[in-house]
Formats: sequence, structure tokens, C-alpha cells
Amino acid sequence: MIDVPSQLPEHLVAASIGRRLVLHAMHSVVDWLAFAVWEDGHLVRSLSLSPDSGIIENTGEPLPFELPYWAGDRPAEIVPWPGEEEEPYALPFHPLELGEDALRALCGFIQEGRPQPDDVDADAIELYGFNVRDLHGPDPAEQEAEPRSAAEAMDPPRFYTLSPDDGSLIERDGL
Repeated sequence: MIDVPSQLPEHLVAASIGRRLVLHAMHSVVDWLAFAVWEDGHLVRSLSLSPDSGIIENTGEPLPFELPYWAGDRPAEIVPWPGEEEEPYALPFHPLELGEDALRALCGFIQEGRPQPDDVDADAIELYGFNVRDLHGPDPAEQEAEPRSAAEAMDPPRFYTLSPDDGSLIERDGL
């Protein structure tokens, strides 16, 4: 699904009606980037690419931060392995560099690279967590009590080590 961002499930897109929805994903091991932007539930831009797979999806007009990459102004600078010849990079630019610029332009921060003075400090943003539970399921207190009572019913733990002589197990006290 993320390889083809335009296929993001409809219920997620629908939840963003009236707002901007941004999908952004990168995988540095394979130099893969995917991002997409929906405005009020309508896909505006989607791009997914990697050097091995090429352009997986390219929907909508490039956004302003992309233009230098597509114009060839930001070519990939690849350093070959020692003793190997440099092969041309499969794409006209490095996806992860575009990915960082996409993250900055769309979200106001970066994950790697040198931050700019007006970048948001992503580490300073507090996120809230929520417990999601089945309204028709067991009470949370009952759920927590079940493993606790099972642990209380168990005998104390026993610890063993291997005998250096014959490899048999020898019980010992504590860790």
C-alpha cells in the first residue's frame, strides 16, 4: 500500500476531509521514497521511487521543492565501493535527499541532515498516546488481573546452569 501511496485506504483519506493529509515514507537500505499529499480528500501529488524499482508511482504535478531534482540540479552523488568502478545511479537524483526536502516542505522538520534555523525541532514535539480497547470486551482491570493471578499461582522460578563436566543441568540459587 505505501509503495503506491494513492492506494491509501479510503477510510484514512476520508478522516482528513477538510484538512491536508500527508503520507511520507523512506527506507534508507534500498534508497526508497514515497510521499503523497491530499487536500480535502483529493489526491494532489503522489510519488514513489527507488533505484531498483524505478518510478513506482508519479501522480500529479511536481511540488515546488521537487523542481530542482527533476531539472537535474540535484544529481545523486554516489561514492563507489573501494576497488569497484562507479556505475551511473539509476535515478537522476537520490530519493532520500528529495525525501528530506519533502519532509521539510510538507511537515516543517527533517530526520537526517543539517537542520535549518526555521526547522521545527521534532524531538521537542509532545505526542499523546491512547489506549484503544473493545467496548464490548472484558474490563481492563479484569484483563490486567488475569496474568497477575496466573503469575501468583506459579511456583518460584528455578535457575539452572550447565555442568562443565558433562553438560547436565545443575540447579542454582538466583541469577
